[in-house]
Amino acid sequence: MSKPLRTLLRLCLYGLGIGVLAGTGLKFLDSAPIQGGLSSRQFKPLNILFGERSRKKKLNLTISDVTRRLKTNTFIPQKELKGLSVRWRELVSRQPDLKASALIINLDDGSFASVDANAQLPAASSIKAPILLVALQMLDSGELKWNEPLQLKKDLIGGGAGWMAFEPLGSTFPVHEVATEMIRVSDNTGTNLLISRIGGKEVLNRTFMKLGLSSTEIKNYLPDLTGTNTTSARDLVLAIALVDSGEALSIRSRDLFREVMSTSVSNRLIPGGLLKGLGGSQLNPDDGLLLKGYKVFNKTGDIGTAYVDVGLIEMPNNTRAIAAFIVTGPFNDPRSTQLIRDMAEAMAPVLRPKAELSKLTNTNF
Repeated sequence: MSKPLRTLLRLCLYGLGIGVLAGTGLKFLDSAPIQGGLSSRQFKPLNILFGERSRKKKLNLTISDVTRRLKTNTFIPQKELKGLSVRWRELVSRQPDLKASALIINLDDGSFASVDANAQLPAASSIKAPILLVALQMLDSGELKWNEPLQLKKDLIGGGAGWMAFEPLGSTFPVHEVATEMIRVSDNTGTNLLISRIGGKEVLNRTFMKLGLSSTEIKNYLPDLTGTNTTSARDLVLAIALVDSGEALSIRSRDLFREVMSTSVSNRLIPGGLLKGLGGSQLNPDDGLLLKGYKVFNKTGDIGTAYVDVGLIEMPNNTRAIAAFIVTGPFNDPRSTQLIRDMAEAMAPVLRPKAELSKLTNTNF
C-alpha cells in the first residue's frame, strides 16, 4: 500500500476512535444529570423548579380554605347590576304562578344580578354539574381513576334520559364515559353509577356542604321526578366558580370539567336566550354564539315541574360570567322554559363588551 493511502487510512481510524470516545462521554454525562453542573440545572423536575413546598401547601388546602379564599375575591357578588335585576323581577312578575330563582356573576369584576338566588328548589339534572366537580376532586386525590370501570347493577338503573339503562346487567363503563354521558345526554343511570362510586348520597351531601353548597342535597337517585333533590341558583353558580377559579380542582381536572360540560347537547335555554338577545338566529345556538365570540358551557335540568340551566359564559373580550336559572310551575308548562330564555335574553346587554356597547351607542339607526 502506498504511503498516501496508509496516511489516509490512519486518519480515518483516528477519526472513528475519537467519535466513539466522544459519544460514550456524552452518553455518560446525559445519564447522570443530577450530579451537578449545567446538566443538573437543565433537567430538574418541575416540582423543584416551581418549589416543592409551595406545591404541597396548595395541594393540602382544605375545602374551607378554598371557600374562604373564594369569598375574598371577585367570585362573590360585589356590585349589583340593578337594571338587570329589575328587568328579571319584571319578567317573573308577569307569571305569578311560577317560582323563579336567578343569579349571574361576572367573574372578572364581581358585578351581579339576582332574583331570589338563595331559594332552595328542585335541582333536576343540574345537580350533575356539582357531582362532576366532586368526581374530579377524587380524580385529583387519586381516589378515582378516569379509566376505572364501573359495573351496571340493577339498583342503579334510572329511567328517563340516557342509554346506559338499556345495556345488559354486569356491563362495565369507564368513568370518563359515565361522566361524559351524564352531562352530554344527561344519562341518569350513568349519574347513579357515579354517585355510587363516589360513596353514595350521604358522602356527596357532606362534600357539598364542605364546598359551601348549602342548598344542594341528593335524597334519591336520578331521575328524581318528584323533585326531592335540591339546589339553588347561588349554589350552582358557586360550584362552577370553584372550578373556574382553579382552587377546587387541578388545572388538568378543571380542563376536563370544561371539556365534559362542552358536550351537552341541550342548548335551548341559556344559549338560545342569550343568542336571541345578541340578535342571532335560533337555528343552532352554539354555532351562532361562537360566530359572535361567545361560548357557553351549560347543564340543563328538566323534570316537568322544574326547569334549570346553569352555564359558564365566555365572552369576546376574554371575560367570563356564570349564570343559573331555576323555574318551577305546572307540569310541562311552556312558560317555564320561556321565562328562562327571556331572562337569558335580558342578560345580553350587560354581557356585551364595552367597546361593542360604545359602538352601538354611536351608531345612527
